[in-house]
Amino acid sequence: MNGFVLAGTSSGVGKTVATLATIRTLEDAGYDVQPAKAGPDFIDPSHHEAVASRPSRTLDPWLEGVEGMRRNYHRGEGDVCVVEGMMGLYDGDASSTAGLAEALDLPVVLVVDAAAGMESVAATALGFRRYAELADRDVEVAGIVAQRAHGGRHEDGIRNALPEDLAYFGRVSPHPDLEIPDRHLGLHTGEEAPLEADALRTAANLDVDRLVSLARSPPKPRSVAETAAGGDARIAVASDQAFCFRYPATIERLRERAAVRTFSPVAGDPIPDCDGVYLPGGYPELHAADLSAGGTLAELEARASEGVPVFGECGGLMVMAESLTTVDGEHHRLAGILPADVTMCERYQALDHVELAATRDGLTARAGETLRGHEFHYSRADAATDARFAFEVRRGEGITGDADGLLEYASLGTYAHVHPESGAFDRFLEAVAANGGGYSR
Repeated sequence: MNGFVLAGTSSGVGKTVATLATIRTLEDAGYDVQPAKAGPDFIDPSHHEAVASRPSRTLDPWLEGVEGMRRNYHRGEGDVCVVEGMMGLYDGDASSTAGLAEALDLPVVLVVDAAAGMESVAATALGFRRYAELADRDVEVAGIVAQRAHGGRHEDGIRNALPEDLAYFGRVSPHPDLEIPDRHLGLHTGEEAPLEADALRTAANLDVDRLVSLARSPPKPRSVAETAAGGDARIAVASDQAFCFRYPATIERLRERAAVRTFSPVAGDPIPDCDGVYLPGGYPELHAADLSAGGTLAELEARASEGVPVFGECGGLMVMAESLTTVDGEHHRLAGILPADVTMCERYQALDHVELAATRDGLTARAGETLRGHEFHYSRADAATDARFAFEVRRGEGITGDADGLLEYASLGTYAHVHPESGAFDRFLEAVAANGGGYSR
């Protein structure tokens, strides 16, 4: 599958809108588009899926490694892959968009904010192309999409200012209906606030043929991920407005090796018959009253106390705690599996790629192994003084700054989001299969 990267000059330049407009234009032209996102983000991919009707692939060399990233790319389907970059093209020490484009050998189309410029748009693009050599990056900046550009003299001025070897792929004009509302942790999800197809069509003035001819296929991975035969394990996965941050590859991996059954804690669903529970991240703080009042969390605590392994990431960790206090001071009782109380804060408490070293055998890693992940949260978890932890933090904040992975019964709660290429979910399934309730006591 051929692809290209839509990279920005900075955060906030309009990459997501440009990406959605590109997907919509390609789909309307008859192409089957596979969206993808650089970095560990969950929200932008939800908007990709709303337009393309297909889950967006996560491409992050820190989370997956180069080989894992290539495997994840080639598991995609479609005629052409449109990869939305993260931050500015060269930003991000662990997982820059430039590093991704180089590792996958994909050409870059630069999204430049043209709202107040013409010749300066060309100068910006030229600088970004030439900077690749200074940054020692083998990156091809092939041309631009002019974001927030008008037609007529404005568009002509931009196009004519570009040197011959920098292509003009078109523009996305300003439109009042192309603003995605935001909140803490980023924008609203694609399910909550999808952009209207007609608005995307009206704003997009893109050269489809030129974009498609630019795309090329990345190298195939040198190795194929080992896939164990499907087992008899039954995994219950929380899935609703409070638990919406999970990578598509995670569910794919679980389904390869187990029977996956979803349930909604917000709706008060009973937990399906299962051998293990996965609680992804999301926005439990926005639904704390419903979560506290429903019967799901009480049942979750009962299952955990009986030895059923429960694995919670970020929002999942929060729900597994004793209580949650909102920024308005509202106090809600939660599952009470883990010995901690969670408090929401006005500003984010962590935002980074993380590396964790396992200090004991547990649900997602064996003693001595390391896990790479990502954390982004506005809460803090105050653990009991005698709390036990699974991980030493080598990079990131974790729960205490030095430790992450709260343990109780056969369960684990962590602030880190991990990708299946890390091996964490394979270990989770192995631990569920072998669970006698003793390995984490």
